[in-house]
Amino acid sequence: MALILALLAAIAFVWCLTAIVEKVRLGLSSAQAILYAPFKLFYRISDSRIGIARGTQAPVVYVVTHQSRIDPALMLSLLPDETLHILDEASAKSLWLEPWRELARTITFNAEHVFVSRRLVRVLRGKGRLAVYMPAAVEPDMRSFRLYRAVIRIAMQADARIVPVFIGGAQALPFQASGKPPALRRWFPRLNISVLEPMTARELVARNGSPATRNAHALFDRMAEARLAATSPDLTLFQAVRDAAEHFGPGHLVLEDATGNRLSYRKLLTGARILGTRFTKLTNPGDSVGVMLPNSSAAVLALLGLASAGRVSALVNYTAGPANVEAAMRTAVVQIVISSRAFVEKAKLDDVVQAVESAGAKLVWLEDLQTGVTGIDKFRAALLWRYPVYRNNACVPAVILFTSGSEGLPKAVVLSHRNLIVNAMQGEARVTVSCRDIALNILPMFHSFGLTAGTLLPLINGMKLFLYPSPLHYKLIPQVARRLKPTAMFGTDTFLAQYARTASEGDFSSLRFVVAGAEAVKAETRRAWSERFGTMILEGYGLTEAAPVVAVNTAIHNREGTVGRVLPAMRMRIEPVEGVPEGGRLFLTGPNVMMGYMTADRPGELRPLADGWQDTGDVVKVDNEGFITITGRAARFAKIAGEMVSLGAVEMLVQSLWPEESHAIVSVPDRRRGERIVLVTTATQANAASLRKLGKQAGIAELAVPGDIVKVTEIPVLGSGKTDYRATRDLVIERLSAGSAA
Repeated sequence: MALILALLAAIAFVWCLTAIVEKVRLGLSSAQAILYAPFKLFYRISDSRIGIARGTQAPVVYVVTHQSRIDPALMLSLLPDETLHILDEASAKSLWLEPWRELARTITFNAEHVFVSRRLVRVLRGKGRLAVYMPAAVEPDMRSFRLYRAVIRIAMQADARIVPVFIGGAQALPFQASGKPPALRRWFPRLNISVLEPMTARELVARNGSPATRNAHALFDRMAEARLAATSPDLTLFQAVRDAAEHFGPGHLVLEDATGNRLSYRKLLTGARILGTRFTKLTNPGDSVGVMLPNSSAAVLALLGLASAGRVSALVNYTAGPANVEAAMRTAVVQIVISSRAFVEKAKLDDVVQAVESAGAKLVWLEDLQTGVTGIDKFRAALLWRYPVYRNNACVPAVILFTSGSEGLPKAVVLSHRNLIVNAMQGEARVTVSCRDIALNILPMFHSFGLTAGTLLPLINGMKLFLYPSPLHYKLIPQVARRLKPTAMFGTDTFLAQYARTASEGDFSSLRFVVAGAEAVKAETRRAWSERFGTMILEGYGLTEAAPVVAVNTAIHNREGTVGRVLPAMRMRIEPVEGVPEGGRLFLTGPNVMMGYMTADRPGELRPLADGWQDTGDVVKVDNEGFITITGRAARFAKIAGEMVSLGAVEMLVQSLWPEESHAIVSVPDRRRGERIVLVTTATQANAASLRKLGKQAGIAELAVPGDIVKVTEIPVLGSGKTDYRATRDLVIERLSAGSAA
């Protein structure tokens, strides 16, 4: 009995002491502090930013993402006690919440009346405070989205500030507000309360760059930023995967490849530490180390091993040709390249190996590294799998990628750990993913989309990742999908169109979504996937310099013909382009934008962006809800007889005439007009008369209609599946010189 009394006394002492500390530290009332103390103790809450919410001058609307049943209790304990809380029906009636409901005024949410009531505007105009609890879905349905419209309308009418609040970690609690059990249940996760700086509704809309006077998307984007801020981007690649292992469980199966290798988080990080230890004996911290491997568990082990060792992975595009590979090695000052003898032999890359050696780099074979591993090495790595070999920070270079070179020579893009981790988290804040998902990635990791979206996003979010070595196996990949039953897939239009032609019914029917980037998705491809597999293609947009995802459509917020809306925490500006009446050249900034370039004239030297803004080189237009339409490349404009013509626009026009074929539009010098437009096509039936008729129907100038047609069996493409315009233009010049154009 005495022991029980002593234990109760100790609990009461800790409770009271915590309450006193929180009352003084956060400025809470005594009742708030007493009721907040158990949450602070159980969930080790990080609440340093709650002072922003409490200190915001009224009128103010606190917009809380409602994930779990304890969210109202937390907010009632932490927000100023004069706040009016609009609670859902379950929270308003819950008996256990009764003590917390006594802390402030509460009313029950009524979808028919509350958000159109003038009472709320009057409350705010009277220097009031309002707490609104929004649905937690990353992709809210149209009914839920009406709440965003209502909140921003009320905030505008009352000229109130908006403060977004997101409780990181609450999505794992077993008592979810939606009633749906979480993908991963944890009774006492660490919680992190994310609070963003206050902004008025008008400031949000203006920042969104929209001409609309009332834009719910502006509020939705701000809430997504709060979700992103609740995560920790200041991690290295190794640390981010390690944290995922601790969250989803070390034994969670996370990686499988075409060779049959199946790795849990523990095995993956143990192997990465073994390789990291080996790499420290071959290189110095900060060195650029080439990685020339196909999509496989070995490639992921090498990437994480180099991150663990504090080295920079220079991912070699072995499909770019010997000349480009040699130039890349020299530009990034790569002295060692990690590869596999079996891979080089099977892929017939002897000429690429010679190019690597010609650049002064040495090949180190994985087979040799594996044979040198001792039992003691394995035992030490198994004990220390949670810890990197070399302590590093998130703001140093993590990888070097080489741009596609579709229109010129490739450039070396330097991305930090933070760039990559933030971009993966930005994607997770926009598209719903969970540890229940199975991701099929056919895009090579030397392609930025294949690295971040196809590899890092699944690894960090507990998705089972299946890596397939080549996207060109058009008949085999549908068979893999039938066996694997993936729920998510990443690809490009070129590859997706080919899979749709070769797949059998049901091969891809398990997919929840397919994210497509790197090139425009053709209407024919979209229709084929929808009709044959019932799968929606979510078109996105990115560039290597942005790690790479910039914008993406979602299942709910999807507009065909656009690439979606810009990701959270990114900003864009549009500058006029000669000859383009609507839209302009797109510039971007954000935490995912690269550290800088390395160039051939100054090898190994990082050249950061002068003002933090990246010139994408793309010409776009943005509608009043923020959906972006790519209208062309600034470099892909031709000046014909003094008129600017978008080659991309002409290409889309030709695609509508022969939708099942592949086409590319290029310009070549012309003595009379300066430049002339040439169509390169796989359509054997293509003819100039049909093009002129289409141009007349579309109302485009005659000078924008291709005057020459070059017919080919296949359009030159890069390893990413994008059209290789440089090679296509060389082909055209060669054909025209030989007089073989139509």
